[in-house]
Amino acid sequence: MAERQNIYYYYKRDEEILKKAEPLFEVTERFGFTIVNDFRKANIIASIGDDGAFLQAVRKTGFRDDCLYMGISTKNHLNMYCDFHIEDSTKMIEAMLNEQLEVRRYPLIDVTVDGQGTFKCLNEFSIVSSIIKTLVIDVFIDELHFETFRGDGLIVATPTGSTAYNKSVKGSIVDPLLSCMQVSEVASINNNSYRTLGSSFILSNDRKLTLKVASETNDHPTMGMDNEALSIREVDNIQIQLNDSKLKTLKLKDNSFWEKVKRTFL
Repeated sequence: MAERQNIYYYYKRDEEILKKAEPLFEVTERFGFTIVNDFRKANIIASIGDDGAFLQAVRKTGFRDDCLYMGISTKNHLNMYCDFHIEDSTKMIEAMLNEQLEVRRYPLIDVTVDGQGTFKCLNEFSIVSSIIKTLVIDVFIDELHFETFRGDGLIVATPTGSTAYNKSVKGSIVDPLLSCMQVSEVASINNNSYRTLGSSFILSNDRKLTLKVASETNDHPTMGMDNEALSIREVDNIQIQLNDSKLKTLKLKDNSFWEKVKRTFL
């Protein structure tokens, strides 16, 4: 960790967060680290808040693959992306100095909308109807027309995102050591006209998923990238693949993904 001395802190600029963060800032500089105000000059990016703050920190700093990310919780408990607690700032910095941390690598997905732009996601991509009307989406795996979906929407989740929106619609929790993505349905309709698999399915890292939205149902669907809405009013074709790179995060050695799952849900 000696070669990584520049830390950028991402947090909400309000009085409560600043009050909690002041001891952390003091300890950071006392132990020889430099706090930078430009994330492009950092080699460690730390969010202060909860999982939502971590997702925003990653997105706002461009999913950098040349630095390490870490989440610092301000709540009374740790989160899925937050391995550290702001009350234990001295312990956290000492762990960084004494090489008591490990680097965890999280898979990312690339989402290309109508060939106009590609967006990265750490948690999930979702497309859902924004009005009281179902969406009709043709689902392709590579070049195979797999099914025609009709319902409220679809979620495409990474392994770490499998514990979030995906889990709430009965998707599976997936080990992040697997480079894959999971497709889950939101309130699908199955009748004589429309038939879907009726369960989530998992695609390997070399598969390409294509979603084609039927024009007659293309009434301003809401598309979400992690915890942020995409401001595109109409979409025809969405292509989703695993990104070649992974997001590198710092974790305590005794805090694995499955320990987090047990702590959070059991």
